[in-house]
Amino acid sequence: MPRRSDARRCVLQMLYLLDRNPDADLHRIRSTVEEDLKKEELIEFAWQVITGVREHQDELDQQITNVAQNWRIERMAPTDRNAIRAGLFEMQQVGTPAAVVLNETVELARAFGTEHSSSFVNGILDKLKPEQPSEAPAGEETQA
Repeated sequence: MPRRSDARRCVLQMLYLLDRNPDADLHRIRSTVEEDLKKEELIEFAWQVITGVREHQDELDQQITNVAQNWRIERMAPTDRNAIRAGLFEMQQVGTPAAVVLNETVELARAFGTEHSSSFVNGILDKLKPEQPSEAPAGEETQA
């Protein structure tokens, strides 16, 4: 049974394809996602990340560039930059906890990137993860 990990793998593969071929047919990409994932909730999650990364790519790239010392987006391996984009979008827009996104994205970088990809992706995403709300002192409650 497919899981969100499978959806993230599919997202990375489709973002890589779009990175290498910006004019790729989005209907065909959507069909590939549907065939690969089968479960509606996973298809929608993957499609949200794919389209969100494309829509916000300039903003995501600027955030990445701000923390990637001595690295331009164009010089990054396509797998690495797309893993970082997807992870950053998921943390910021989907609301998945940063620890989950970091773990999953590092595993994808390890599987699809170079021998240094996992540490590179981890380093960039760790600098970009949203700050966790501080815990209230004992006996006090935080207001939501």
